[in-house]
Amino acid sequence: MKNTKGFTLVEVLVTMVIMAIGLLGLAGLQGASLKNNQSAYYRSQATQLAYDLADRMRANVAEASKGSTSTYITKTPSTAVTKTGCTAVSGTCTPAQMAENDLAEWYSDLDNIFPGNLISIGFAAPIFTISINWDDNRDSNIDNNDPNFQMSFQL
Repeated sequence: MKNTKGFTLVEVLVTMVIMAIGLLGLAGLQGASLKNNQSAYYRSQATQLAYDLADRMRANVAEASKGSTSTYITKTPSTAVTKTGCTAVSGTCTPAQMAENDLAEWYSDLDNIFPGNLISIGFAAPIFTISINWDDNRDSNIDNNDPNFQMSFQL
């Protein structure tokens, strides 16, 4: 019986080490889950925003039907400004002004959601393409390691 002194202490230490490793693994799993949940949120927001712009373009068919010369294609969304005449129901604005207003509002929504973004709106008759990239891995660089959502549609 004298050789078994301290045996329960060793059992407790081994159990503590195993529990610590298990809890570290659980914490890592929780961190990965949160990261993937955020990625899924960004992907769903990119989908919603791309369809939002497509609907805006379909509503302003007079401007969008100009294709590659349309304000939707020629104006960079980050430089578009809100047009006051286009924000009220009784306001009057041209289709080109409405297009710039649409781009300004759309880019504001996009910029508020994504940590960093790179967007493009293209036209190859008769198809428009909206592409949204964002800095998903938060390395301050949008590259091939970051996701890309692309949507094509016709008027």
